[in-house]
Amino acid sequence: MIARYSRPRMQAIFTDQARMDRWLRVEQAALHALVNEGIAPTEAAQALDRVTRVDVAAVAEREAEIHHDLAAFVDVIGAAAPASAAWLHYGLTSSDDVDTALAMQLRDASDVILEMLDGATRAVLDQAHVHRETVMLGRTHGMPAEVITFGSKLAGWWHTLRRDHVRISTARDEVSVGKLSGAVGLYSGVPVSVETQVLHEVGLGCDVSATQVVQRDRHAALLSALAMCASNLDRFAVEIRHLQRADVGEVAEPFGSAQKGSSAMPHKRNPIVAERICGLARVVRSCAQVGLENMVLWHERDISHSSAERVVLPDAMLALDYMLDRFTWLVSGLTVHVDRMHANIERERGVVCSQRVLLELVASGMDRDTAYRHVQEAARRVYEGAASNLAASLVGDHTVVSILREDDVHSLCDAARVPDGVEEIFARIPRSN
Repeated sequence: MIARYSRPRMQAIFTDQARMDRWLRVEQAALHALVNEGIAPTEAAQALDRVTRVDVAAVAEREAEIHHDLAAFVDVIGAAAPASAAWLHYGLTSSDDVDTALAMQLRDASDVILEMLDGATRAVLDQAHVHRETVMLGRTHGMPAEVITFGSKLAGWWHTLRRDHVRISTARDEVSVGKLSGAVGLYSGVPVSVETQVLHEVGLGCDVSATQVVQRDRHAALLSALAMCASNLDRFAVEIRHLQRADVGEVAEPFGSAQKGSSAMPHKRNPIVAERICGLARVVRSCAQVGLENMVLWHERDISHSSAERVVLPDAMLALDYMLDRFTWLVSGLTVHVDRMHANIERERGVVCSQRVLLELVASGMDRDTAYRHVQEAARRVYEGAASNLAASLVGDHTVVSILREDDVHSLCDAARVPDGVEEIFARIPRSN
């Protein structure tokens, strides 16, 4: 991921230094286990423990000669700790280091994502309660439907983000496994006890079905969970973009006093952060596709997955981390134009209350289809300018007023009142995080 969309904390997890230092930690834990099993001498482990940081430049230089990054790493570490060289990487295969260290990275990165997701969820919940009774038009097919509240819309976002948290947390646990079972997963080089000790020391579970590699359905599940979260943020950002359109004007992104919206048009205030979230969601979704394809390897393994996941795993984590940060900023600072919400409701001249009238007519004894046609015709007269609003149009219908009192018609057509269901919606979310 380019620096523009990379935040330092997540970026630090996926540097070459971070990756190789985790390889070193696996090798040190393995040598400790070999000593405990009476296979390797204590001096070898002690020598390796004195190496605290991998010389990444030296590894890169050696890799340029031998064209194998893990083997280059072993050579460089062996040269730095000669007393451990004979026992370094003893009985292991490259994926024992690589996959176990990768699991450590993905576990740590997932923890950052979950923390950022908690922040985003809090921001949404706070705004939901602020706007619990802020009435606005609900829209279906992009057209006015019935009145909702902005808070109830955000309450739905809160539930969605909580589901994302569960999915990512589950995938985090599923991918937090390593293996030290050798070339084809049958412990031909070291006993099972070595794997058990190493994984305990680095805080991972065991992939009990590993071949030469940890099974890639685990990584695909994580990438899919990240993609679902990204797509939900995309959905929320699209909603904000629609609501910020000049013809709607109900919300707006924060806009700094020195900010410029366009290089050519000084009047512009564009929803650039929401648009950025939408764009990066496409990147994260594409990473999930690669993760699914990486599940398919030849026999006990090939390395067709390796080059691809070196790109998609960091990119998905970095992009979603950035998206969550920007989404939290966006929601927390969102300008909500309550007056414009009210004006847009008024502009509909009561027609969005059509279902209320329909149900009341049916409850009063009118056949449903007949009631539907009377209300539909009343709405048509409003749209065509023959009536000023739905209440006036209905009052002019002798059949309707023979069943409903005029005062009741006007009450039913009051679109500005808070919908009755809001209380139930808010009973389903917490008062605070």
